[in-house]
Amino acid sequence: MTAELVRGQNHPLPQTRLEIRISAGNPIVAGATLGDEQGTVQGVEWVAHPASPQLPGIEVPKQAAAAHRLAVDLDALPEGVHRVHVLLALVSGSGGPTRFGAMAAPTVAVTGLDGTEVAGYTITDLDSESAVVALELYRRQGAWKVRAVGQGYAGGLADMLRDQGLPQAAELAAEINDAVARGMARSVAQPPPRAAGGDGRVRTATAGAGSAPDAPGPGRPQPQPQAPAPPQPQAGDTAPGGRVDYQHPGRRTDAPPTPPPAVPPAQPGQPARPVAGDASGWTMEERLYNQVWGMFEDLARTTAAYRSAVDFAESRMEQELDKVLSDPRTRVGPAADAARAQARAKQAGLVEQARTALDRDLAQLAAEAEVVEPALPPAYARWDSPVWQGYQVPMEVPMALRLGDLHLPERTELRIPMLVRLPLERGLWIDAGRTGSVRGALLDSGELRRLAAETAVAHAARLLAVYPVDEFSVHVIDPAGSAATSLAPLLSSGALREPPAAGAAGVSSVLAALTRRVDLVQMAVRNGATDALPPDLDLAQQLLIVHDFPHGFDDRAVTQLRYLADEGPSVGVHLMMVADREDAQAYGPVLDPLWRSLLRITPVAEDHLADPWVGHAWTYEPSLVPVGSQVLQQVLGQVGRAREAYGR
Repeated sequence: MTAELVRGQNHPLPQTRLEIRISAGNPIVAGATLGDEQGTVQGVEWVAHPASPQLPGIEVPKQAAAAHRLAVDLDALPEGVHRVHVLLALVSGSGGPTRFGAMAAPTVAVTGLDGTEVAGYTITDLDSESAVVALELYRRQGAWKVRAVGQGYAGGLADMLRDQGLPQAAELAAEINDAVARGMARSVAQPPPRAAGGDGRVRTATAGAGSAPDAPGPGRPQPQPQAPAPPQPQAGDTAPGGRVDYQHPGRRTDAPPTPPPAVPPAQPGQPARPVAGDASGWTMEERLYNQVWGMFEDLARTTAAYRSAVDFAESRMEQELDKVLSDPRTRVGPAADAARAQARAKQAGLVEQARTALDRDLAQLAAEAEVVEPALPPAYARWDSPVWQGYQVPMEVPMALRLGDLHLPERTELRIPMLVRLPLERGLWIDAGRTGSVRGALLDSGELRRLAAETAVAHAARLLAVYPVDEFSVHVIDPAGSAATSLAPLLSSGALREPPAAGAAGVSSVLAALTRRVDLVQMAVRNGATDALPPDLDLAQQLLIVHDFPHGFDDRAVTQLRYLADEGPSVGVHLMMVADREDAQAYGPVLDPLWRSLLRITPVAEDHLADPWVGHAWTYEPSLVPVGSQVLQQVLGQVGRAREAYGR
């Protein structure tokens, strides 16, 4: 029976291998400190945090999230450790809540490895605190117990660590915040529920300004209420029997008015046959979007379970071998050889069992991917999909856009479409520099820059193709004209209204115009006067492609660019940087916030992105047009003709 703790209450722990599950309404940082009998932390090496997530006996998440799972093995803790404190902290500088009192009370649960809950605690009565000690695991007379603490600190991480006797508290807090910021910059964040009317357009008198701010756009159905974000999947988070639960809340919520396609009956003893659109949603587009995200999560979950099982098998084998070697009587001889062979056999059996479960789940996901991929609409489809052969300029903005594919090393041919919600909530940085991939290392800098420019054109073309003709505009800054060949399809088709801005004067002109637009729209929205905007102001979504940064940029231009990256997305101005960060080294840390505000993608495959659940390193592959295909020119030609007919 689960013990529901209140502040100060303790409860015995029936086992030493545990999980600590944390749930909060907003992304938070989770960590742990190891303390002696008095609870004193002897040094930074006794703190597990996102920049150093693993210590003997404990592992914490590598990034901020609304749900966490911490793995604890009390028997594996260092000998001098008598107390383990579980710490929670808000993410600084993320735009989220700055105090726990402004969000729902976090909940913490201690469970066994099978998910059986031992004790739970809801941390209430927090107000100005931005960090809190949630739980304490402590050893008393050889037995371990858990105590609900709930001690908050208005001074944040630094004050909390300092209170536990750590002299380097301020420095470590800064290191943790920096690691979290880097992790959030590389994470493919799960999108929040899309608010009605959240298409990013400015509402004028002719576009619904008189309606409620959250009213849907013309012809767009009211979005379905979304279920709360599911707990962060971690190792071993599977359904009874070891199978991945394909019915988890992220994939099936309350039934929408439009039912999903009927699932054909499966053969006895076989899993249900996958069907495209087998998820919740009001439209087929929304159901496919939710299904793709469900596949993404399922692959993260089942891979986490497999990797955890392998780690456990290795850890147990090492413990058994250490036990054999620690006793001089069993260190050598036939008995020692037999013990070693038995330990290795157990390890191999556990790994084989885990791999069998993984292969079963991967086969189910691969079968689902085979039926989902051909059913995807243009915004979600690969460039080689037949759906582009019947392309027509849309009348409505889609929910999301495909930026590429994601896969894990356990099965590289199983690709998950990387979908991001529209309008873009973050700008894009297409890294034209040296990457950590094998292919990137084989290419020279000129070829990498060419591929980066072509990647930018492919993404810009897709954005132009999936937006209604009057609702999206593209601007290009190419100071030296080095991307002229790659940009040719945008220019020749008429999809790009103006030629790329060149030289310092061109850079200044484009940035000044877009900065003015952001300023005017922000003032109009704040004052409720969108009908007073100048009639010549383009209220469509704007994409600015900046190629070969920082060439042609002075200090003023850099400041304007940072302003557009920070303030632009909220009023429909989005940034796509095509740049090598090494080229901007002269600016030092001044540009760090700019790079972190953008989602980094690469022109070649590289494992640099993380999922929002367990933080796997996923290999990203850009969505590029197949060599020799004319699909890009055909689609842009239709967009150009539609723009011309519409007077754009």
